[in-house]
Amino acid sequence: MKQLSLKISAVALLAFAASCGTPGNGGQLVGEPNVLNYKAPVPLGMVYVPTGVFKMGASDEDVRGKQDAMIRTTQVTGFYMDATEIANMEYRQFTNWVRDSMAHVQLGDFIDLDDGSQQVDMRKKINWSDADLQDQLANFYIPAEASGWGKKEFDNSKLIFHYETYNYGDNVRNPGQDRKSFQTTHDVPVYPDTTVWVRQLQYSYNEPIARQYNWFPAFDTYPVVGVNWKQAVAFCHWRTKLWQSEREKNKMYFEGEFKLPTEEQWEYAARGGRTEAPYPWGGPYIVNKKGCYLANFKPQRGDYASDGGLYTVPVDRYWPNDYGLYNMAGNVSEWTASTYFGTAYQTVADVNPTVSYQLQEDDPLWMTRKVVRGGSWRDVAFYLQNGTRDYEFADTAKAYIGFRCIYQQIQPALTNRR
Repeated sequence: MKQLSLKISAVALLAFAASCGTPGNGGQLVGEPNVLNYKAPVPLGMVYVPTGVFKMGASDEDVRGKQDAMIRTTQVTGFYMDATEIANMEYRQFTNWVRDSMAHVQLGDFIDLDDGSQQVDMRKKINWSDADLQDQLANFYIPAEASGWGKKEFDNSKLIFHYETYNYGDNVRNPGQDRKSFQTTHDVPVYPDTTVWVRQLQYSYNEPIARQYNWFPAFDTYPVVGVNWKQAVAFCHWRTKLWQSEREKNKMYFEGEFKLPTEEQWEYAARGGRTEAPYPWGGPYIVNKKGCYLANFKPQRGDYASDGGLYTVPVDRYWPNDYGLYNMAGNVSEWTASTYFGTAYQTVADVNPTVSYQLQEDDPLWMTRKVVRGGSWRDVAFYLQNGTRDYEFADTAKAYIGFRCIYQQIQPALTNRR
């Protein structure tokens, strides 16, 4: 027995010795590489805005006298950004998905998962022109006698997107609390407000564009408008989940999320590497050598058309900036993730700064002010400047405000060393 015990101990000692040294490292600390062979995905329609430093703030006299954009040096980690504003056809993919998913739930179309739960079966196509199906989904329609047109009409106000968010930052700052206390449920009506073309342009005949802008094929590539801040955030969340589910289904790694840019990220991207230029194309002029306007805005008193667009134009018109981003000035103003405070620049951090706030139903009025950037088809040149700040209330929709997304990845912030 003693000899057997010695033999077992010797074998164990040899096994231990073998396990302590991976062949080729000589017993040295070399690190254990990640087993994941990973290449960062590039979202379709996005361009990369590299990590860098820039001077943010006003580049010209503040004609409004607000003094809310004091010049400061800021560092920003790289991110992907939509090359164009979100177009009607892209936002329509979102509203149609919500419409179909709600119908599937009502029809009982579910898939049984391995863990015992169920998932809505989005693989089935819904034929909305089928009369029998319309009868089953009668609650989605406005009866002919109540529609105003004399025929049955789909009720877009029924399209509600339900999602939940988790505020990781607040949880980190309040350790020890139950994570559920940092989770928020959202139910957002997602269809754009098509009436903005009539309500916001008084004494003007705009009924045709109000009726057609969001669905007529000729407007497919025009920027979506009539979308408030909450709807833009809901779109970003849906886009994240849509891409995540597809990558996970194909056993592909997923990271990051789609979201609205902070106003600092937006300004950094708009400058296109031109640190102190007033406009995305440089400046100081708003016309090129041939006398052509470089953006869609209000170039002269009472004249909206001299720049080539009476109101909005397709999202890929005019020349992009040096990062490949279109219409960072003009066309439509764009929602950002940031809450507006006049003194924000004096208080935010130097690296990836922002003043963000997750809205609640009982928020005070000053908390609901969200920064919009870039100016629009109805604005004068001052609002097109990279450093000009403006705001709108989060629950309002306008005929001149749209948005674009960024995709924020978790990656090293590389800089050039000298």
